[in-house]
This record gives sequence, structure tokens and C-alpha cells, in this order.
Amino acid sequence: MKIKVKLVRGLAGKRKDQIQAVKSLGLKKVNDERILEKNPMVLGNIRKAHHLIQVEEVE
Repeated sequence: MKIKVKLVRGLAGKRKDQIQAVKSLGLKKVNDERILEKNPMVLGNIRKAHHLIQVEEVE
């Protein structure tokens, strides 16, 4: 199963752990999108920065 993550809010003024979570997902700028495998590492990073990103399931 794959998921598409998109950065929808900027990182300025956010906590360091949230910024690291977004960067580990491969997102750098607003509107960046990545398709990633659904695994515990990815899901943990999504949970940490859920208010900054948009998530969709892809087949």
C-alpha cells in the first residue's frame, strides 16, 4: 500500500521535531508531494506533523 503526502503549510516557527519529521518524509517546500510506502516509520512522521501535511491513499 502506498500513500501520497503533500506539504500544505510552511515550516517557519514550527518545533524542531516537526520540521525533522516533514523533512524525513522528503518534503522541503509547500506543495511538495511524495508517494511513499505505508510503514511504521512513515506513519509515525505523519502523526507527528499531521497538521502540516495532507495524506491520501494511492493504489
